[in-house]
Order: sequence, then structure tokens, then C-alpha cells
Amino acid sequence: MTLLNDEIVQNVKDMLAEIPNEVTLTVFTDDQNCEYCTEIVQLVNEVAATSEKVTVEQYEIHKDNDRAQALNIERAPAIAITGERDYGLRFYGIPSGYEFSTLLHSIQAASSGNTDLDDQVKSFLSDLNKPVNLQVFVTPTCPYCPRAAVLAMEMAIVSDLVNADVIESAEFPDLANQYNVMGVPLSVVNNQERIEGAAPPHMVVDAIRKALAA
Repeated sequence: MTLLNDEIVQNVKDMLAEIPNEVTLTVFTDDQNCEYCTEIVQLVNEVAATSEKVTVEQYEIHKDNDRAQALNIERAPAIAITGERDYGLRFYGIPSGYEFSTLLHSIQAASSGNTDLDDQVKSFLSDLNKPVNLQVFVTPTCPYCPRAAVLAMEMAIVSDLVNADVIESAEFPDLANQYNVMGVPLSVVNNQERIEGAAPPHMVVDAIRKALAA
């Protein structure tokens, strides 16, 4: 049984029809504890089947530790979305519900290397000289979460010093508890600054400034 119906498959085909470069979805599963691993693998393969430029690689995080370390994957399930180079786009958990659109946008961004960020934000990101880790906690039922997740990924596209981890909070309760996630979306910058809600780019920029100055 497929996860994507005919209408969604056609929409995905249309959305990915114009991507210019190849994209790899590298999936890491966990044979010890992974509720949705089977579904995640099926989902990314169904997405990849809609475009000749999207391919899937699958690994088990404990057996393929070298590959996991190479992509800075410390937990599973996880998807690394890479284009001609690795922009640091990661999705932890299953990109279902509203977060399915985040996966599709990340494929487009990784393929083109382009974003909709304004020049001021791009200039700030291009001038960074310290690494920035953006963690965005989401849930599949949150309609505002894709906006925060896509923004983090677009920032990672612009700067090699930025990486974006989108985390499905219900699948990683240890992380949700660690960061006291009471609502989503919640963005955390370098384990320090917190941004609640789908904040505009300038607010995320301000949080990055504060985190780097700490």
C-alpha cells in the first residue's frame, strides 16, 4: 500500500519537475528503536520515484556508523538532504502532515542552491565567522512549523557555517524535554537562544547575533 495517493504524487511531480540538479535523500534508520522507520523509507522512495533527479540511500545508524559520522547524524530516524554539496539540511523523524511540504522545499533548495531570503539577511549570513546550529522543533499537525523549518534550511543554504536540524518533537522526547519544548515551532540557536513561533528572518538573525556574542 502506498503512502502517497495519485493526486499527491502528481503534485510532487509538478513541484520537482524543474529542479536543476540531482538531490540525494540519505535515510538513517535504527534497528533497535524506530517506530516509523519503515514508513520513512517508503515515503522517501515514493518521493524519489517522482523525479529522475532524486535518489535515496539507506543506512542503519549503528551498522553504518562511519557514514552517519560523515553526515553528522547522531540519532535516527533521520534524513540528510544533499545536493551538489552538503548544505547541512537534516530532518529528524517522519516528514508527514504539514512537514511533508518541508521535505519538498528542502529538495528544491538543495537542488538549486537558491533561497527567497532578502539581500540583508544573505549578507549577514555570508559574513558569519562562527558555526551556527539551528534546531527547529516541529510536529506534523502544526500549520506554522514549515515556515520556521524552511527558513532555517534556507539560512543553511546561504552559509556553510549554518546547519539546520528539523526535529519532530514527539519522536524525540528526550530532546523535547532537554529544550523544554512546550509548543511548536520552537527554534533553538546554538543551544542558547530560543525563538518561539514562526518568526520572521530578522528575528532569527537577532537570535543568531545574541548566541554568537554569548
